[in-house]
Amino acid sequence: MATKEHRLVNVLGVEKNDFNRLTVKRHSFNWKKLKDGFVIYKLSLIGDDDILGVIALKYYPPEERTEIKLLAVSAENKGKNKRYERIAGCLIAFAGREAIRIYGRYPCLSLIPKTELKEHYISKYGMIDGGWQLYLEDAPLFRVINEYLP
Repeated sequence: MATKEHRLVNVLGVEKNDFNRLTVKRHSFNWKKLKDGFVIYKLSLIGDDDILGVIALKYYPPEERTEIKLLAVSAENKGKNKRYERIAGCLIAFAGREAIRIYGRYPCLSLIPKTELKEHYISKYGMIDGGWQLYLEDAPLFRVINEYLP
């Protein structure tokens, strides 16, 4: 059961040997399929190399937009009895901070949600419904970064 205790995390680039640990059973997807064409990051507790969350990003410089292609939280951190909360929020905030680092003050962060998650992203993270994509920019993007990244 998740507690209110805050833990420090690292978000780092996925290394070649990490792909053997990113299993479909635990991380919901065959991440090796995204090795080419996407930048993939992993979230782990500081001092522990266990991968608790993963995010794949694609950059669109002409649009100053970063797309979250895929986001997964490890199996034990989903649902009512999850061990840790805020993993997805930390990864979304990290992606937003990366977009700002790359594009400057006015980037856009977007994703194409699974239908069942669309309302969750809107209510939990303040994402804006742009039709087939959800996105964050301006104040809503900074709000997510400030809430999930100290």
